[in-house]
Amino acid sequence: MASPTPKVVRNPEASRARILDAARIEFVTHGLSGGRVDRIARQSGVNKNLIYHYFGSKDALYLAVLERIYADLRARQQDQDLRELPPVEGMNRLVSNTFDHFVATPDLIRLMSIENIHYAEHLKSSGSTKALYGGLLDTIRILLKRGQEEGVFRGNVDAVDLYLSISGLAYFFLSNQHTLSWLLDRDLAARRRVLRRRQHVVEMVLSYLTQASPADTAGADPQ
Repeated sequence: MASPTPKVVRNPEASRARILDAARIEFVTHGLSGGRVDRIARQSGVNKNLIYHYFGSKDALYLAVLERIYADLRARQQDQDLRELPPVEGMNRLVSNTFDHFVATPDLIRLMSIENIHYAEHLKSSGSTKALYGGLLDTIRILLKRGQEEGVFRGNVDAVDLYLSISGLAYFFLSNQHTLSWLLDRDLAARRRVLRRRQHVVEMVLSYLTQASPADTAGADPQ
């Protein structure tokens, strides 16, 4: 008597994770336009039809990759923990965590650049990513408010402008690392250079926050 055929046990979550991992590599390497579902299927070891079953289209798969990588960035920024810290320490950690995640996730830099080429067309259809940044701005506002109340942070700081500076100081350095290394005759990818840049970014942001603004001192009595 022939042995019964073993039952195939499917694991949808594991399959989706493998697809997303392969898709991330594909889109980082070839961009959205050059990315191929056939290659993603081969790399993930799943049937091409299963990819369409889970995600519907290549564009939807690309969006899922974007949502996942943005969610990882926000998780790394550790909002709830930061809100409990003294304001200077909390802001120091926020800047450091943001920089460190950019360094550890070069794919994020590449995918951000690709999506900006597409004018954020795909990200705008995300139902989850924008809400993540509401929590980030709340964290920045909480730290700013407490720091201002304690007299350690300047007044009149816009949370959006501040985050643009934090993100920009890290992002520009990393996204232009190869061109600037050649133009400036510096190995900007060297570990010591990256660590020096990290310190510089943290000091730039905290120096700005802890220095009184002209608006704060305009009405002060002359000494």
